[in-house]
Amino acid sequence: MNFDHLDLFARHEGGMSRRLFTSYLAGLSSIPWIGLAADAAGSQVSRFASNPFTLGVASGDPDHEGMVLWTKLAPEPLELGGGMPQGAFTEVTWEVATDEAMADVVQSGTALATPHLGHTLHIETRGLEPGHWYWYRFRVDEYASPIGRTRTMPRDHDLPERLRFAVTSCQNFEQGLYTGYQQMRDDDPDLVFHLGDYIYEYSGKPNRVRRHIGPEIESLEQYRQRYNQYRTDTDLQQMHAHCPWVVTWDDHEFDNNCAGDISEQKGVDKISYLKRRAAAYQAYYEMMPLRASACPLGPDMKLYRRARCGRLAEFLVLDTRQYRTDQPNGDGNKPLSDAARAAGNTLLGHKQKGWIYQSMLRSESRWNVLAQQVMMGMVNRQYKEGQPAVYSMDQWPGYVAERMELVRFLQERHISNPVVLTGDIHSNWANEIRVDDLKPKGPPVATEFVTTSLSSGGNGLAHRAHSDLYQKNNPGVKFYNAERGYLLCDVTPQHWTTHYKVTDDILKPGGTTTVRASFRVNAGDATVHPA
Repeated sequence: MNFDHLDLFARHEGGMSRRLFTSYLAGLSSIPWIGLAADAAGSQVSRFASNPFTLGVASGDPDHEGMVLWTKLAPEPLELGGGMPQGAFTEVTWEVATDEAMADVVQSGTALATPHLGHTLHIETRGLEPGHWYWYRFRVDEYASPIGRTRTMPRDHDLPERLRFAVTSCQNFEQGLYTGYQQMRDDDPDLVFHLGDYIYEYSGKPNRVRRHIGPEIESLEQYRQRYNQYRTDTDLQQMHAHCPWVVTWDDHEFDNNCAGDISEQKGVDKISYLKRRAAAYQAYYEMMPLRASACPLGPDMKLYRRARCGRLAEFLVLDTRQYRTDQPNGDGNKPLSDAARAAGNTLLGHKQKGWIYQSMLRSESRWNVLAQQVMMGMVNRQYKEGQPAVYSMDQWPGYVAERMELVRFLQERHISNPVVLTGDIHSNWANEIRVDDLKPKGPPVATEFVTTSLSSGGNGLAHRAHSDLYQKNNPGVKFYNAERGYLLCDVTPQHWTTHYKVTDDILKPGGTTTVRASFRVNAGDATVHPA
């Protein structure tokens, strides 16, 4: 086996030293080979005893002429290996049509599902019409996948009248049902942004709504099985099939509160940590509708990227986990110390930060959006009256110098209508962002809309008392709520409106999702107004 090309990630930012890299390679043989190359020794599977499309279909990363179409062959999805014979290769047919009945097929082809990518397929379409809806499916033997719906974006120079998209994160399978996806589907968004914690790595626990299979996951096959288990959920499958998704990870796709190559847990061997990260990144790529450009090299995967809706909105999808320095003073809620203010702290890393600045300077879009993981607002999280202020060290307050530099850049370069979309925190927030949120004078520079979890934490609460104190202690906070749900955003050239959708019960079937609050931002002014 030739590892020469893997030397690339030894030189990437966030990669490892050459000595550590050599040690990593010495242990790499203990996990299945990662990569796109085919193994000539594999066997062709020509017949299935049951439908292998048990995990549905998905699409993602759309542009003006195409998107990624995804599926996976897994006749027994909850078994290790998904019920596919070891080493099996399978030819799969795919089709794209202009109608749901799949009568007017405009593109089709065949692709090989291989064990190297867990028998997943990532079809990158090209040459479709801009701004159009399409339908797609896959076939193998006499079996057909569910039919998915997807769309292309407008041309880069067009200014569409409207974009509707949903924002979600944090969907712990054990802690609640995915009821919110039922209403999200009825909301009929053009896109879904998933901002991390698509899976959780923890071992299964009794007396939960549902139970994870197996122990805390560490190997590639265990990560694959955990994704399979999540994808068996019917509501999640149907939402994936309804429209394209744009995804990024946070920590639980790998390991809670990880920071670069540093584990949350003390004493973890770095080689073991990076081997686990390689397995986690590989499984994430396999199971998400991502382009081949995101395919990982060992424990290194470039996930930050751009998504455009003509000149209406440009989305910079960020990665605030892979390149960050360690949390100062641990990852809890702490006072804003000198360690948190240190200039060397980074969430973004040098290359990603430079890419953000260059992208925004070149943008011609009306709205410029950072789709990312952890809250940017400098929010005092103290909810006890009269107690000292504390801030989350795992979020942007733990990296306050970089945060202020970024917001100052938005202000001084007059970036058009910056908006931050955030997940992670299992609660809703609407924040006005200033260079220094502790000095709330003058107009805000940007607006932040934070989505709560879809299911993590079980049924949440409105926490009205906390809400009043948070707003009293933080003039930039305009809304707080700790129920479960998602965001629904309607964007036009003149206005951005965010609806906070909440589900009243996710612990049993039949929950109802309604609008808890709505807020509007006018183009040219980051002030948050009730809508």
